[in-house]
Amino acid sequence: MAIGSDNSKTTSAEHAAAVTPNDNTDLTYTTRGLYVGVAGNISVVMAGGETVTIPVQPGLHPLSVSRVRATGTTATGIVAVW
Repeated sequence: MAIGSDNSKTTSAEHAAAVTPNDNTDLTYTTRGLYVGVAGNISVVMAGGETVTIPVQPGLHPLSVSRVRATGTTATGIVAVW
């Protein structure tokens, strides 16, 4: 497979929704990115299954995640795009 041949990962996001971090519930979609309004940490479950806490500044972050966890998340104004 050629790099960039998977349009699901190379095209612009078509949807967006505010995220309420939750330790137990996956998002209803896997994201293409997370927009963060106020700097802090985001604790996420990546699409590959790993749980990580990432320090982030305001802006759009190209992360494919299935869950944004409440525990460990201090950033606010989180919007998922997919």
